[in-house]
Amino acid sequence: MNDVDPMRHLSPVSQPISPAKFAHFVLRTGQFEKMIEWYQTVLAARIVFCDERLCFLSYDDEHHRLALINIPGLPVRDPDAVGTDHVAYSYNNLGELLSTYRRLKAAGILPHWPINHGVTTSMYYRDPDSNRVELQIDNFATPAELDGYFHSRAFAENPVGVTYDPEELCRRYEAGESMTDLLRIPPMPEGKTPLGHAGEALIEY
Repeated sequence: MNDVDPMRHLSPVSQPISPAKFAHFVLRTGQFEKMIEWYQTVLAARIVFCDERLCFLSYDDEHHRLALINIPGLPVRDPDAVGTDHVAYSYNNLGELLSTYRRLKAAGILPHWPINHGVTTSMYYRDPDSNRVELQIDNFATPAELDGYFHSRAFAENPVGVTYDPEELCRRYEAGESMTDLLRIPPMPEGKTPLGHAGEALIEY
């Protein structure tokens, strides 16, 4: 019986290979139980494995999407330090995003920055360690439309976006307003600039 595989050939270095998918990220925390509960709630995640040192969570068929390392005594994240700004998760449609907003609000978890980026409708949250998590949907139906907006004059003039009231958006959604109108980026408030408006909104929320 011949169990030797045929000759294999690696791709040449002139042909880069991108990753097949983004698998997971790992956070160190001094608030182990709080962080586990928060991510279980926000992502509707299940615990795959957990002991006093490590916790692995997933919300789909991946073996884990997030791991938490328990390091007692670690301080919360300094928001002014260098590093990852946020991690983003996409939903299938606006109804899922708004239903998640309502569910999290009932659990006492509110977004600190709801914003329509033009390309996405997003809500940013802070976990107990002050890491930011974005929940979002794409505002366009196809990759070509999304790419077109990235190259548009509108995006060049405002690459940040405009904030919105999640409760108002819920009311408009439940009233049956067209999806095109619901996902359209609102006009910039008069006298505001994208970065100035975004900074004021972050302070407000």
